[in-house]
Amino acid sequence: MKAPQAKKIEKILETHGDKRIDNYFWLNERENPEVIKYIEEENAYEEFIMKDTEVLQEELFEEMKARYKKDDESLPYFFNEYWYIVRYEEGKEYPIFCRKYKSLDNEEEIVLDVNIIAEGKEFFEVGSVAVSPGNELASFSSDDVGRRIYTLNFKNLKTGEILPDTIPNTTGKAVWANDNQHVFYIRKDKSLRAFQVYRHQLGTDSADDVLIFHEKDDTFDVNVFKTKSLQYIFIASSSTISDEHRFIPSDNVFAEWTVIQPRIDDLEYSVEHYEDEFYIITNADDAINFKIVKAKIDNCSMENWVDVIPHRAEVLLEGFEIFRDYLVLEEREKGLLQIKIIDEKTQESYYLPFSDPTYTAYIGINLEFDTEILRYGYTSLTQPSSTYEYNMKDKTTKLLKQQEVLGGKFFHENYISERIWADSRDGKTKVPISLVYHKDTKKSADTPLLLYGYGSYGHTVDASFSNVRLSILDRGFIYAIAHIRGGEYLGREWYEDGKMLFKKNTFFDFIDAGKYLIKENYTSSRHMYAMGGSAGGLLVGAVVNYEPQLFNGIVAQVPFVDVVSTMLDDTIPLTTGEYDEWGNPNDEEYYHYMKDYSPYDNVEAKDYPHMLITTGFHDSQVQYWEPAKWTAKLRELKTDDNILVFKTDMSSGHGGASGRFESLKEDALEYAFLLKIDKK
Repeated sequence: MKAPQAKKIEKILETHGDKRIDNYFWLNERENPEVIKYIEEENAYEEFIMKDTEVLQEELFEEMKARYKKDDESLPYFFNEYWYIVRYEEGKEYPIFCRKYKSLDNEEEIVLDVNIIAEGKEFFEVGSVAVSPGNELASFSSDDVGRRIYTLNFKNLKTGEILPDTIPNTTGKAVWANDNQHVFYIRKDKSLRAFQVYRHQLGTDSADDVLIFHEKDDTFDVNVFKTKSLQYIFIASSSTISDEHRFIPSDNVFAEWTVIQPRIDDLEYSVEHYEDEFYIITNADDAINFKIVKAKIDNCSMENWVDVIPHRAEVLLEGFEIFRDYLVLEEREKGLLQIKIIDEKTQESYYLPFSDPTYTAYIGINLEFDTEILRYGYTSLTQPSSTYEYNMKDKTTKLLKQQEVLGGKFFHENYISERIWADSRDGKTKVPISLVYHKDTKKSADTPLLLYGYGSYGHTVDASFSNVRLSILDRGFIYAIAHIRGGEYLGREWYEDGKMLFKKNTFFDFIDAGKYLIKENYTSSRHMYAMGGSAGGLLVGAVVNYEPQLFNGIVAQVPFVDVVSTMLDDTIPLTTGEYDEWGNPNDEEYYHYMKDYSPYDNVEAKDYPHMLITTGFHDSQVQYWEPAKWTAKLRELKTDDNILVFKTDMSSGHGGASGRFESLKEDALEYAFLLKIDKK
């Protein structure tokens, strides 16, 4: 079967006097039958090329699925007189949200069975479920397209009746006021930016809902939440580099909203409440790695902030949890997350001990103030996800739940994890890499290695366990995560050095990590593979333009590859809010810089590695036409005979297929692709 080739229709794009010719611009015409035809041809070609792996894909899928407990349930947590549990039933794809009154021995009450409302739909996702303070009503939101545009509905938990109130075009979140009659929710604009907060009264038409707040700055979006104390409702306006918070008491929906601190460029802060004070984590006063301050509720502007946890240059403060007698900090030092306990009475402080060379630890769900119990989570590349209860008074630890790996073949002692530091091209920077492999896998030039990366938005990909990943580890692969600049693995400066006009550091760090792995004899270019999704797809797309011979193959999941055209189009979802991450190409300096690395703009007539490119037709984060155009241009220009396949899920969006196990088919395809090309 011959590979498809999209037709060329010349489109000249001129910016700052610079002309770009985009022959595949027309692929953004979502309703054009020729666009659908091309995508379907690519899907058929992918099936043809991967046909010899169908048995392997099914084997991988069943193997992955078999490791999961079919009737699993979440760890119960207690809130407002009820124990809440999310569980799955064998043979069903979707969760069931349940609760039990006061005791886990009491009869279960189903809040929402998603399997029932998802019946007959190709795609279905629940955004959130929230029970009213009076425990008799619940809001829930759903998306049946994959565009992350949710419809809010309401249920009477006493009668089981779905109420007539329906609110379309929301972010999916609803926050209940304490009167059990009003909820606050967020609407999206035509570019899918969260921009307006409304108040809805149950029993009324949503067309009559009251607009509470309109965020007019298109580089900001909004969020609404209730404090842990349940006493205040907050609206947060946030850009990449700035925040503004306003609040009212939860028991007075008609109160005037009070702004804590008006927005200032480069001032970030977020808020929690305790007694008569707000605790605020912020980068104020040049605290680049953040600090914690507090202020009285009735006098809470910035000039009244008092340091609680001062800024430390070597420690990134990522979060905190307040208890009556304890303050718990989530910190990152030298890349590793730590949990610090501070006794407020004695001021004694200490860290919880973690032993793996690379791991993830985090503060869990802690809804009570008046308790000595901290719930936290821990996982590593060799240790399944676990939730613990730690008694901060007695200093004792209790394991509550550990992710089960079924099948009887997984023993954590059979796997080895490492953290190494790769030399970068500047001779000064060291790039951390986390690795895991089976103890029987030998490091050599013939060993296959999958290198994963992201490197944007300050998002850090930490070392965590994956049931799915076992399928390639057990087949002799080494799996590695490159903790490159653009994330916050080594603090806020690590992020700042990988964004805007320093973005290329992200790509070069990844390349240097790959070269170091080869130099240290973990693998070779013949057996090394790269994977990344969304902004990580930009990463691998840029890397194969810079160093096409470094990797034998890449997997680009929903990749952001048409950087310049997307960032010049402010009608595309999320574009305006991204200016602080990539720069605004309406500024000539940023235009030329991003054009110089944009994967689509830099495809050339040369050999490329084997490539699997995936997308969702309804993707709201990265529009389907970016990878479609990239594929078409690669097909036109590449000079090799390597595999290039492009698969579009016609019923999903950015997050891939819905349902508990359907997404495993995507994992099975990716792993089958890697195993296939490693033998070529």
